[in-house]
Amino acid sequence: MAPPSPPGVTYGEVPRTLNDIFYKVWPNILLVIVTCGIWACVWTYRTHGDLKRYKGDGLGEVAGLLIALFISPVIMFTVPYETQQMYERDGRKSPVSTLWGLWFLLPIIGNFIWYFKVQAALNDFWVSKGTQPAV
Repeated sequence: MAPPSPPGVTYGEVPRTLNDIFYKVWPNILLVIVTCGIWACVWTYRTHGDLKRYKGDGLGEVAGLLIALFISPVIMFTVPYETQQMYERDGRKSPVSTLWGLWFLLPIIGNFIWYFKVQAALNDFWVSKGTQPAV
């Protein structure tokens, strides 16, 4: 595990604002439903890209998208894992862990619980790094 960074220190690129649709919970859920799941792949692509640009390591956009397309339950573990790594590098306890991926075992409602918690953890982390919160 990497040593914790001093408070306020960032590793890489941080999203400028959370007003982008990718960071808003309800529009994302609506888009996933309306597009029959295609938007979930777009969200995965963007989220893994944000994580890799910030951390400097991880799956990245293309690998995240390929996993989402071919073995989608794995994404339920990779996003919380990479989020947990960001928090730990920052010297903070992560609100999610790799085990959050087990929510996929609970049909439908498990996906919602997983998404609410993971997106909240990501948004809170980005805000702690100076990103403008969503309005």
